[in-house]
Amino acid sequence: MTSPSSASAVSGTPAKAWLSAFRPRTLPLALASIMAGGFLAASTGQFRGSVVGLAALTTVLLQILSNLANDYGDSQNGADSVHREGPLRAVQSGAISPAQMKRGMTVFGVLSLLSGLALLWVALGTAGLWISGAFLLLGLAAIWAAVNYTAGARPYGYAGLGDLSVFIFFGLVGVCGTYFLQVRTLPWPVLLPAAALGCFATAVLNVNNIRDIRSDELAGKITIPVRLGARHARRYHWLLLLLGFGCAVVYVALTYHSPWQWLFVAAAPLLLRNAWQVWQRQNSRELDPLLKQMALTTLVFTLLFGVGQLL
Repeated sequence: MTSPSSASAVSGTPAKAWLSAFRPRTLPLALASIMAGGFLAASTGQFRGSVVGLAALTTVLLQILSNLANDYGDSQNGADSVHREGPLRAVQSGAISPAQMKRGMTVFGVLSLLSGLALLWVALGTAGLWISGAFLLLGLAAIWAAVNYTAGARPYGYAGLGDLSVFIFFGLVGVCGTYFLQVRTLPWPVLLPAAALGCFATAVLNVNNIRDIRSDELAGKITIPVRLGARHARRYHWLLLLLGFGCAVVYVALTYHSPWQWLFVAAAPLLLRNAWQVWQRQNSRELDPLLKQMALTTLVFTLLFGVGQLL
């Protein structure tokens, strides 16, 4: 059960309720893949600040859209119930009505589309219309994925496909897309740091889903932890972190030119700490701080990895 103080924190003023629904603590994680793509492009001498800035804006808008849709969808489908261990959500608490939340989703869907179109215009102009068309379809897919994770008639998050979506959009699309829009080529090794970021972002979702395993199971939300069980889901968490770190190691081995490239290894203790604490903490409420910890660890990893490519 959520405490009365939690409920009042959500309900407060309308502005506070919307800010809470935006879930600001998720935004640094969303930006990590854009930062990685920017660092990788900069290491080739082809960094474009306008492209990275618009990619970051589009990503933030998409993440907020996803958060609003998640708030709306889980409240309608029963995952945000009295059994949920995480923070009280805006629709669940009554601070924002379902109709208001749907209007908010529409606004951020339109803003995401407009920002994405601006990104394509600045990055590609009128050259390569087929490339622009491909990226437009990718952007529309990202909007669809953001909305239909827990909302819509058949939310794919309830079928356990959220991990795959996060891996693709927070990893492969975010890193490779940002890199390509600056450099106009995509060497295959770039897929390795993209996969690393995808694994770490999926690990954040996995902690969230382990925390909510009871309420998700009762609501029929069959996430990976619900399918595997809590113990195997914790093993899966270790696997995600090891795979992500391993992808970075292989990338540096393939592109080695300076010992500074190994700077990201300094993030290893943070990854190990998160993995160990997820393994040790059995109480769902105790897992909540590890979400923020894993998101910040991903950001630290990205900064260390990126700076290492530039030195």
